[in-house]
Amino acid sequence: MTVAIKALDQLISTMQPELQPDIYVYCVWPLDKYWHGPLPLATFKEKEGLTLVLTEQQAQEYQLDILFRARWICLTVHSALEAVGLTAAFATALAAAGLSCNVFAGAYHDHLLVPVHQAEAAMQVLKQLQRSKQNKT
Repeated sequence: MTVAIKALDQLISTMQPELQPDIYVYCVWPLDKYWHGPLPLATFKEKEGLTLVLTEQQAQEYQLDILFRARWICLTVHSALEAVGLTAAFATALAAAGLSCNVFAGAYHDHLLVPVHQAEAAMQVLKQLQRSKQNKT
């Protein structure tokens, strides 16, 4: 197992963004019903319902309303959950390029869900951000 990194410059210089192959979608499931479908990529419980992030194919198979279509970018660096500034750094870089992102933090990695049509541009921005920190070390 790798050691979680806290230092911002090291996080950015080693974040290694990877674009995952599938299209993912946001859907909402009612809180008063049990979700009996496939294991989602991510969930979040809000008072309005259970947000599900599934592959587009899974959502279509269960005839769910699709709220947002996205591509998943995983930052493969093992970021410490208490690390400060990584989300702000990549969100600022993406925003400066006019790119949207939605973020989930797992126990080991940060995950970005970006609009399908912006995925390649987001990858270029993230790689440039990474290179900018590598050149300063």
